[in-house]
Amino acid sequence: MTEASSKTLRLLMPQWQGGTLPAYHFGAQMLNFLAPVTTGETITVPVAAPSGDDLPVEDGIVARTALLQQADAAATILSEQSPDRIVVLGGDCLVDLAPFAYLSERHGDDLAILWVDSHPDILTPDHFSHAHAMVLGNLLGKGDNDFSSRVKHPVKPQNVMYAGLYDMMPLEWNFVRGNGMAMATPAELADSSEKVLDWFRSTGASRLAIHLDLDVLDPKFFRSLYFSNPLDAPGAFGATPEGRMTMDQVTRLLNDVAAVADIVGLGIAEHLPWDAIALKNMLESLPLIGQTA
Repeated sequence: MTEASSKTLRLLMPQWQGGTLPAYHFGAQMLNFLAPVTTGETITVPVAAPSGDDLPVEDGIVARTALLQQADAAATILSEQSPDRIVVLGGDCLVDLAPFAYLSERHGDDLAILWVDSHPDILTPDHFSHAHAMVLGNLLGKGDNDFSSRVKHPVKPQNVMYAGLYDMMPLEWNFVRGNGMAMATPAELADSSEKVLDWFRSTGASRLAIHLDLDVLDPKFFRSLYFSNPLDAPGAFGATPEGRMTMDQVTRLLNDVAAVADIVGLGIAEHLPWDAIALKNMLESLPLIGQTA
């Protein structure tokens, strides 16, 4: 099947509860606005807008019930639409759970995943309460049971590679190394995509899904990121790794891999346009143009 003859679905999923940050909701909508016009269909996954109320911690995960409902809603859309290719616009990183699970069930071991991110996303409720840091562990069948059970065909660790990852907590290093997962650091990808291309060829897969967490980008050059909120105090996130890649490097990497792989999924997540959000809030408070006008 050629790309021209296949069905591509664009899924807008303004999920914010996985990162417990309301700004994700607007960030996803702005990402959809910025994305090139598509000739295919765009469907929005129902996500409750932020209300200002505190989110409940349920069995170690913030907003567990809402997140599972939203994952199931996305899965239902995919089942009904049966697309050949999926573009996901988020939202927090958990937006890729249902789409990548769908692709894995559809293609089995012929699917590989390139995880372009500065974090491994394999934590569990034993370590953290925010589900956006758990999504890849769930796709591997090694995460929280409620979420992992949504993945009918868990992805083999050997069919996953990290791009842009360079530092982790000890428990994350142990997971990645213990499962034999491949990774390429920003330095290794600065001028060449060859390490990723070699890995993809070694998997024997023909199809690839790409998860692009925008926080893989260097905040010196792109500021609409989780760790770039101007209202956060300096050093608020301690030693948590920040992205070190440029847009040109990421673009080159993804286009290089697209030349050797059949790209069946692309998820773009964690867009947080702080300046636009601040301006939006200001406009809503002004006379004549504001919400009370």
